[in-house]
Amino acid sequence: MTNPEKFLRTHIEKVISLTDEEFSFIVSHFELKTFRKGELIIEEGNDVKEVYFVVSGLIKLVYEDKNTKKHIVSFAMEDWWETDFQAFYTQTKALLTLECIEDTIAYGLSLKNFEKLCSDLRKMEQFFLRKSIAGHIGSQTRILSFLTSNARDRYEELLLKNPSLLQRVPKSSLASYLGVSRETLSRFFTNFSK
Repeated sequence: MTNPEKFLRTHIEKVISLTDEEFSFIVSHFELKTFRKGELIIEEGNDVKEVYFVVSGLIKLVYEDKNTKKHIVSFAMEDWWETDFQAFYTQTKALLTLECIEDTIAYGLSLKNFEKLCSDLRKMEQFFLRKSIAGHIGSQTRILSFLTSNARDRYEELLLKNPSLLQRVPKSSLASYLGVSRETLSRFFTNFSK
């Protein structure tokens, strides 16, 4: 298994450089957590206490509409961050559910510790700003894809950007993420495999 501390440090050092002392200070603000496949890390209507950095495993962020239809907002795998960001930053109740697709190990970071890291070690503010900007770009790209691309194009884009998701995510979840029926996804998969 990956050394969680080394994995976190490598991730942060893709953006900023750190001394050993700085990293020790940073990691002291995180809590390493283990979740089982199917476990809900965040439940709609509850408080959102942490943002999560995935060390190993796979999670999905889900919105359930008033007709109880579930929509996959995003997937997060190793080296990604996830939470219900609106609820986390505004300290309001969750609108989304965060569920484990696989057994998952993740670092949790509370809002208090996030703010402390940013104020006590200014380069972490730069790190989180860069991560936020990348997240905004990813969200806008996904929205534009839904507005301008057909389902087949979205499937092909997913294949190019995250091919491992096809092996790791149940087809019903992939279909929800792409905004298609499971049958349509199966047709894409069959045609693309030929």
